[in-house]
Amino acid sequence: MKAVTWQGRQDMRVEEVPDPTIQEPTDAIVKITTTGLCGSDLHLYDPLTPFMTPGDVVGHEPMGVVEEVGPEVTALKPGDRVVVPFNVSCGSCWMCDRHLYSQCETTQNRESGTGASLFGYSKLYGQVPGGQAEYLRVPFANFLPVKVPDGPSDERFVYLSDVLPTAWQGVAYADVPEGGTLLVLGAGPIGDMAARIALHQGRRVIVVDQVPERLARVAARGAETIDFSEVDDVPAAVRELTGGRGADAVHEAVGMEAHGSPVAEAAQKSLRFLPKKVQELMMTNMSVERLEALYTAFEAVRRGGTVSISGVYGGAADPIPMMQIFDKQLQLRMGQANVRRWTDEILRVLEKDEDVLGVEDFATHRLPLDAAPEAYRQFRDKEDGMVKVLFKP
Repeated sequence: MKAVTWQGRQDMRVEEVPDPTIQEPTDAIVKITTTGLCGSDLHLYDPLTPFMTPGDVVGHEPMGVVEEVGPEVTALKPGDRVVVPFNVSCGSCWMCDRHLYSQCETTQNRESGTGASLFGYSKLYGQVPGGQAEYLRVPFANFLPVKVPDGPSDERFVYLSDVLPTAWQGVAYADVPEGGTLLVLGAGPIGDMAARIALHQGRRVIVVDQVPERLARVAARGAETIDFSEVDDVPAAVRELTGGRGADAVHEAVGMEAHGSPVAEAAQKSLRFLPKKVQELMMTNMSVERLEALYTAFEAVRRGGTVSISGVYGGAADPIPMMQIFDKQLQLRMGQANVRRWTDEILRVLEKDEDVLGVEDFATHRLPLDAAPEAYRQFRDKEDGMVKVLFKP
């Protein structure tokens, strides 16, 4: 089959790889019909390359049709249409019983000290072959895949794999009060969708970004916007819009891609000159992140407010302004989305006749799988108005 593979720093290639097969009696093989390109995939492109191996199949936002099931699979049959969550969770361990699916103890990566395995996401998270491919082996098929109805387009449901539950959890963790204001930092796919969800829930939303196409998308849905390239002080601009107090909650949807942290960015990029084993040790024990977005969140939220973090971070030795966090009595909530915690709730919204979250026109680019290498570069460089890419294998 064809699949998008990692071959080196900023080197993605579409190659022929072996078809997946049933390995456990609870496996399913899914023929992929649509699969997304995520901002987190760019972290594998650069800078998380020390944890990648040439030939790794990437991607973690797939959906498709069940091709084959193992002998103990009773919840699915060939021909069923499913979305595959990005975290690999068993559904029955101690963590899963508490809906902490991103911490699944069955697939936890104890050697690297990380949580549940993820599809297509480096040896830090299990090195499980990913979904930017023609076929995907899906374990725990009686629990993990989300069965969706036939009829509506793939674009109605594909975001159940990652974008929707990640944004949904981010908004839920922000816990914006009735009549309150949510500040969203970053209008990429997660920030954009979080803004839509909060607006749908009746909250006031302010979005910060600097890409005109992204700001225009969220403004068209009813959000207020701040172009951070045009203001000297984003927190001051937020306070001006909120009676001098600040936002009730902030959803930080940027993470390690933050602009304005040149020292940390230079440190990340310098790792490429070190041997791979040394890179791994540096990344897991001594690395620092670009924290500009996080610092902005702490400044812009009101006293007693909440900062909800969906942006991915990997730094192990980051300076956090604990005095400010304590003094302002802030609540911090964060973590990988517990996808199956939210999918049934979100599916009820998606099954409505009206596309209330605008998922069917959410993608800006729909491309064949062969276009993936160039799409990675364009997405990284924010070219051609690229916000969300879907591949059609």
